Amino acid sequence: MIKRRTIIKFLLGSIAIPHAYGQNSYPMRPIKLVVPYPPGGVTDSLARAMEVKMAELLKQSVVIDNRGGAGATIGASFVAKSVPDGYTLLVAPGGLTFAPNLYSNLNYDITQDFAPITNLVKYPYFLVINSNLQVKSVADLIKQAKEQPNKFSYASAGVGNIGHLSAEMFCSMAGIAMTHIPYKGDTPAITDLMGGQVDLGFFAPSAILSHVKSGKLKLLAVTSNNRYFSHPDIPTISVTPGMQSYNIVSWLGLVAPAKTPTEIINQINAVVAKVFLFPDIAERLSNLGFESAISTPEVFAAFIKSETVRFARLAKQIGIKPES
Repeated sequence: MIKRRTIIKFLLGSIAIPHAYGQNSYPMRPIKLVVPYPPGGVTDSLARAMEVKMAELLKQSVVIDNRGGAGATIGASFVAKSVPDGYTLLVAPGGLTFAPNLYSNLNYDITQDFAPITNLVKYPYFLVINSNLQVKSVADLIKQAKEQPNKFSYASAGVGNIGHLSAEMFCSMAGIAMTHIPYKGDTPAITDLMGGQVDLGFFAPSAILSHVKSGKLKLLAVTSNNRYFSHPDIPTISVTPGMQSYNIVSWLGLVAPAKTPTEIINQINAVVAKVFLFPDIAERLSNLGFESAISTPEVFAAFIKSETVRFARLAKQIGIKPES
């Protein structure tokens, strides 16, 4: 006669088998890519390009979920509170590392409530001026601004936007003062810049390159400490005397809720790395003004922490405090 203990052991083993198989068969249902902006922007465009290739490689549907608002923090909060099973991922913008300095009521911690998967892309911002502005170089801009404080005004897509931070860091390092005119997004800011209502601004390549090409805006410099791949003739801000340590590079990455199994994180990382090797994806990145920045989860986690510390220091330096 089979002992009762043996029967129980057999039944428990039978129950455990489907569970183990389910873990090893990820994904078994559609994966959601949360984009924390409305449809149509560059973050959304990148996600939709990834969506198709990820679905092909994973042999499972990948769907885009646009959850815009509050500087990308609504979408981020949704993912942070989601089940950590690998089926809800966030296409995270670099601005999220500055969000703690803007919002006092965030219900998540950027360094604790997410499992970094990989950086995706990086890109500098461009310092652009109205074509009629009589400024020949970064050095000339600084010289004129020192001679006439607040002579110049600059547009941004909103307080805490990377363009705003780029400008404030520029002013701080150069020892000048300019008037900040915040807008609700890139489009109205760039429209007024072209119209001459404001003098200059710092914007992502994808937002202004067509206007530079048409002659409506003049490209003065790039914010990274390396020249931009599509405009190698344009100098970096860091070559200007006194500005050698100036370096602003924005990015987009992929994260999951904290406690997502390491095996799933590594699997998604490997799949995304393969996605970025497709020639049509490389061409798409170039057209959007992006450079590939695929990394390991560990490297990306360290990068997020360092960016959070750097921007907290910058916020204190320029006097930005969280809303109450």
